[in-house]
Amino acid sequence: MTYLIGWLVGLCLFQEDALAQSSQTAYSTNSQTIAVGKQLFQQNCSACHNFSQKGIGPNLATVTSDVPAQWIKDFIHNAPDAIDRGDIRANQLFDEYKQAMPSFEHLKNTDLDALLAYIYSQQRKAIGVTDERLGPPQKNPIAAGILPAGLRVDLTEVMTAPATAQKIPLARINKMEGMPGSNNRLFLQDIRGTLYEMVGNSLRVFMSMPGERPNFINTPGLGTGLGSYAFHPDFQQNGLFYTTHTEKANTAPADFAYADSLRVSLQWVLTEWKQTNPAAPTFSGSGRELLRINMVAPMHGVQEITFNPTAKPGSPDYGNLYIGVGDGGSTENKAYFLCKDPNRVWGKVLRIDPAGKNSENGRYGIPANNPYANATDPGTLREVFCRGFRNPNRITWTPDGTMIISDIGQAQMEELNVGVAGADYGWPEREGTFVMNHQGQMDRVYARPTNDSGYTYPVVQYDHDEGNAISAGFVYTGSAAPLLRGKYIFGDVVNGRVYCVDASTLRAGQQATPQELTLRIAGKPTTFQQLTNHPKTDLRFGVGPNGDFYLYTKTDGKIYKITGCTAE
Repeated sequence: MTYLIGWLVGLCLFQEDALAQSSQTAYSTNSQTIAVGKQLFQQNCSACHNFSQKGIGPNLATVTSDVPAQWIKDFIHNAPDAIDRGDIRANQLFDEYKQAMPSFEHLKNTDLDALLAYIYSQQRKAIGVTDERLGPPQKNPIAAGILPAGLRVDLTEVMTAPATAQKIPLARINKMEGMPGSNNRLFLQDIRGTLYEMVGNSLRVFMSMPGERPNFINTPGLGTGLGSYAFHPDFQQNGLFYTTHTEKANTAPADFAYADSLRVSLQWVLTEWKQTNPAAPTFSGSGRELLRINMVAPMHGVQEITFNPTAKPGSPDYGNLYIGVGDGGSTENKAYFLCKDPNRVWGKVLRIDPAGKNSENGRYGIPANNPYANATDPGTLREVFCRGFRNPNRITWTPDGTMIISDIGQAQMEELNVGVAGADYGWPEREGTFVMNHQGQMDRVYARPTNDSGYTYPVVQYDHDEGNAISAGFVYTGSAAPLLRGKYIFGDVVNGRVYCVDASTLRAGQQATPQELTLRIAGKPTTFQQLTNHPKTDLRFGVGPNGDFYLYTKTDGKIYKITGCTAE
């Protein structure tokens, strides 16, 4: 029921007096019923919806006044039918949110009554801007669209990942990474819990997270599951690699928690694994937990861990693990202080030494060159490398050692940032190069004040005219497409458009202009929306041996490789 409520807003238009009369009689005000409904909402709906902001789904502040109760119940039971019947509002929302809600015919009528009773109890007027000094909201933050690069990229389909579900996304294939010290071992994880090794044109299971950690969960989606993995640069010698995964709330005491007045939706866990034989085709060994983090909501978790591949043995950064921690939905759930506080873990990129012992829990170390490593205040979070992110979804490096951090935005801006030690990238007070009122309507942005200071801004950004969620990529270094060499290739998760920018222009303090690449397969122009036959492509990027560049889509699990590029 993750997208259950998103479809409800605006299904039909009815007279206001009829709606008012319906709302007065259709919803229970019994406290026990409301409590049951609250539990149902928190378990199934809160990841995408709340009663103050537009987020992954619409703001629900007035849904029980906008939509009659019986329509809500009928639609919950069979939403696809309303779409197939051509309901105008339902299809408008489908176009906006790119999600199709399945039917829920198994839900009891009493469950629906309780759920709607809770939603009705939360009804309130949509909040307005609380600070008029912000000025008018930007109607179109970036007026100029992304122009063509004049390059047509040839793709060749390589394989299809095994389906791990019967509904879209069929395979939640996410991160592709080569094994350090190996010229041909390449890995790809499915967030639902499997780490594969790519062998020829097939995928072989290397590790199954559910088999290693019985408390592993991969629901409700939104990045939950096997979030990320990273091989130690000395894996060939020490057999060490690392993963992040999700477990149910209160599975174990968290190293990073908050007041018990806030809900814990789930926990993210960072684990170090030791492979007994580093050359073995499948995992066999042991694991130890390094840290555990509570999350207010299931979204924006710990979806990235990585080592700096440009760091050389003996250098200060060699063997340090970077950890991208999202805000966990705290801002959207009125707990913005969690990510705004520089001494809390949420909304940060951390850097730790897995071999050290000087952390508070004694399971890892704090690198001596961390920006706050020598802070004397005992409350300082010395693990922090930089902060101010909503969802630092991917961290990569260009060949010259420039660190690139992508940040998936709220409702207006998507961004790439150059990673700078100690920098503040602004969330939740900034989205891209714009001001955001995190206590007001978060789907609006405003112009920055003339005396603006203290924040580091993106080197690349685009607004939601061009896409809805950035999918970070890599600098092309392969030989199959010489025209792409030196270009950082990335795209949009939702619409599958593929962009590029010259890597040499990715410098802190300046804005680079992205351009769009066109695609073709077997000489015929195409797009990923056409290839997947779906409005949400779930596009991702990866790099293999010899600079081979891959593009793949969770929607259908298909994996493609760049095999050429010509000027248009």
